[in-house]
Amino acid sequence: MEIIARIYNDFTEKFGVPRQSGLVPSLESRLIMEPPYRSAEAFRGIEGYSHLWLIWCFSENREQPFRATVRPPRLGGNRRLGVFATRSPFRPNRLGLSCVELKSVRQDETLGPVLTVSGADLMNGTPIYDIKPYLPYADAHPEASMPEELKRPPLSVVIPEDIKKSLPADKLPAIREMLGQDPRPAYQDDPERIYGIRFGSWDLHFQVQGGVLILRDISR
Repeated sequence: MEIIARIYNDFTEKFGVPRQSGLVPSLESRLIMEPPYRSAEAFRGIEGYSHLWLIWCFSENREQPFRATVRPPRLGGNRRLGVFATRSPFRPNRLGLSCVELKSVRQDETLGPVLTVSGADLMNGTPIYDIKPYLPYADAHPEASMPEELKRPPLSVVIPEDIKKSLPADKLPAIREMLGQDPRPAYQDDPERIYGIRFGSWDLHFQVQGGVLILRDISR
């Protein structure tokens, strides 16, 4: 398979990347096509779709021997499930599948079509193998079920006013949504511990106490 594009956003490291697509809808990313695929004709009609499927590569994962079971962090990391019964990134072919919202398509003189999407769960620079339209009549299944233990409400997020004033206003909604998803591994629940996460050019330090995430300080 050939890389057709790469995605660019504020997630510069794996820690903090949403565990699924659509969980941080305020986060916008850009899809930049590789030179052989910078053809406006290849995107003719794409504006008619509100959402897209991205097929991509877990490029930061090292090659590993096949393992039939994994320990999903969302379940605390102490329970094994079959790899094909999880969304674990450690898969035989390291393929990811994400549904994102298409916000705009812009024609750049040098880069060709540039797609702005929201709700991506990919790191900055992740290689994309394919882009396909999302079809509601075929792809949506409101009756679908899942294990109850995976259904977790987002955390309440508190950002003190002095910190809020130091952050770009246009990034605040995405930061709040990202933190609300609780980036910590599920097996870590120390209310005294300060966690750090990188978002764009910022280091964010937070604490979680009683279901409330408090942003303690930030630095460049």
